[in-house]
Amino acid sequence: MAVTRKDVEHIAELARLKFEDVELDSFTDQLNEILNYMGKLNELNTENVEPLSHPVEENNVFREDGEKPSIPTEEALKNAPEKDEHFFKVPKVIGGN
Repeated sequence: MAVTRKDVEHIAELARLKFEDVELDSFTDQLNEILNYMGKLNELNTENVEPLSHPVEENNVFREDGEKPSIPTEEALKNAPEKDEHFFKVPKVIGGN
């Protein structure tokens, strides 16, 4: 199935994009090249290839979740512009005045 210039114009309209005539011709050629390449890929023998759920076969590469000590409150608050004993003091962002 080939892509026509009319198809490219329709796709551009759906995407709310405007292109010059030269660009429309170029995109038509590029889309047809992509489809031709996909046709070549469809010629490959994949009879004995199992489908993958994901292209990378890594399993759970997360680090172990372990308990570790937090930084001291004084250390966390030392560069705070405003603080109130053990807490950061921030401007009110919810509610009115």
